[in-house]
Amino acid sequence: MDISAADKKKYARRLNTICPYFTMFPLAFPYQQLRRAKRSNWVLDPFCGRGTTNYAARLLNIPSIGVDSSPVAVAIAQSKFVQARPADIVRVAKVILSQNRDPEEVPNGAFWKRCYHSKTLAKLCILREELIKTCESPARIALRAILLGSLHGPRYNVPSYLSNQMPRTYATKPRAALKFWKKKRLFPEPVDVLPIIARKASYFFGHAPAAAGGKAIQADSRQLGSLLKGYHFDWVITSPPYLGMRTYIPDQWVRNWFLGGPPIVDYRGEDQLGLEGKTNFTSALASVWRGIAPHCNDGARLVIRFGALPSLKVDSRTILCNSLKDSGSWRVLTIKNAGKATKGNRQASQFKAAGHPLNEIDLHAILEK
Repeated sequence: MDISAADKKKYARRLNTICPYFTMFPLAFPYQQLRRAKRSNWVLDPFCGRGTTNYAARLLNIPSIGVDSSPVAVAIAQSKFVQARPADIVRVAKVILSQNRDPEEVPNGAFWKRCYHSKTLAKLCILREELIKTCESPARIALRAILLGSLHGPRYNVPSYLSNQMPRTYATKPRAALKFWKKKRLFPEPVDVLPIIARKASYFFGHAPAAAGGKAIQADSRQLGSLLKGYHFDWVITSPPYLGMRTYIPDQWVRNWFLGGPPIVDYRGEDQLGLEGKTNFTSALASVWRGIAPHCNDGARLVIRFGALPSLKVDSRTILCNSLKDSGSWRVLTIKNAGKATKGNRQASQFKAAGHPLNEIDLHAILEK
């Protein structure tokens, strides 16, 4: 059946939503910026999160690189680069689940027993173990992202998520989840994994645009070094983490477990950028801007969306401008108000405990070597 050009454009954007993720900016933001780019340009996002900038580049047939320190973010972002047929994704899942074996390890404890039906959890663990062993083909990368986006979420008449009632953008902590389930008398239902995979494979990858080249890299953007060797970027579009934001990893703890992490919440995050004080945070950002400059062409454009947590009472504009000044190569062109974080589901839009979100800013700079 033929579909209209408008529907093709709408369907092509579906893949960007493959895994709900709260720290993000809207696809329209990088897309509008990159409409001025050439197809021969390369795009970099050193804080790529789930790969929104990279997917905007793909929609415009522009190659890109995404970098993030979170394994969950990178696993999601990697799916934005691949082209996989829905039938191949389902076939891989069927082959894995056709193995006549029990999972090697099943997490135990009150949370896991109340979060997943035992049959669903067993299949999930088998899929997890096989995808940890090898996840290099486009179909496996796509399957992993589909499962990451299906691990937890609300209950519907037609199951779309594998868990008991939970948010879809982050995983509730065990104590709070158990309290909620007990209060509401909610128990996990057996969910057949394959129909969810098949339906989502068709939805997300059935009309995905052609791959444009590039990759997502798990790394600390302060220490990229040789990872960007050989690349020459004309555009850098990004949204750095907020100062003091400590929940990036803990709130994705179930997804982190699926990727090989522990079946518990890890609150450490000692090396995460943004956990240091204001002075060190400014210096850390400066090191990122300084480190990517040698890999950018003279005149490259840097576009940053940035904000702050209301509870810290810091001036995000000053932090960002000082970091660019300290980097030594980037000249600020414009700074504009981007509105509040709740508009367009941008960073911190779901962190109600942080108070009312502040205005974010959009900063444009140019590289002058």
